[in-house]
Amino acid sequence: MKKIYYLSTCDTCKRIINELNLPEDFEFQDIKTQPITKVQIEEMRSLTDSYEALFSKRARLYKELDLKNKSLTEEGYKNYILEHYTFLKRPVIIYNNNIFIGNSKKVVEAAKNTIHE
Repeated sequence: MKKIYYLSTCDTCKRIINELNLPEDFEFQDIKTQPITKVQIEEMRSLTDSYEALFSKRARLYKELDLKNKSLTEEGYKNYILEHYTFLKRPVIIYNNNIFIGNSKKVVEAAKNTIHE
């Protein structure tokens, strides 16, 4: 599978997509207009160690809902991501059986190296 979950209104996502120079056969999913399904989040989870790894603690709603002072379970992380797109750490890039989560330089560089090796 070659897919990227991103937000078309996010400048960081757009910059990373340009930087990655993705092959034409990549599938793009704007998570704002095409919400993540339960099957998709479970697929992402199967490629990483937890739902928490997919969860963005930088989201505005995270602060507004005071989630840092709540004890979230794996199921809780999953449900919040399914409930609102802002909780997915973006972008999520899936290339074959590799997953790259977030926008840190290290993650973007690893994705770029794997895609273009």
